[in-house]
Amino acid sequence: MTKTLLAYSGAALAEIAGCFAFWAWLRLGRSIGWVLPGTLSLALFAFLLTLVESEAAGRAYAAYGGVYIAASILWLWAVEDVRPDRWDVAGGALCLAGMMVILFAPRGA
Repeated sequence: MTKTLLAYSGAALAEIAGCFAFWAWLRLGRSIGWVLPGTLSLALFAFLLTLVESEAAGRAYAAYGGVYIAASILWLWAVEDVRPDRWDVAGGALCLAGMMVILFAPRGA
């Protein structure tokens, strides 16, 4: 479980940073020099998701969605200096609960 949570955390950071690099270039007028690190970060994101302990890629990706949403809310606060409101926090908590159900539910044959 620890390996999975570390993989998801690293993947979320890599994906958000990679996407933000493109956002900075296209929406904030930063230099095109942001694109290469952004692309490398997105490749790292894809690699990290392969480390998730799941027998099905689709299940790993679905569960990751909750982690991505929660990490995006943290990014909003830490990087963009926009404090999340109670609805952001509540929505993020619901998504993390959904992630736990998808990934850690007992599955029988």
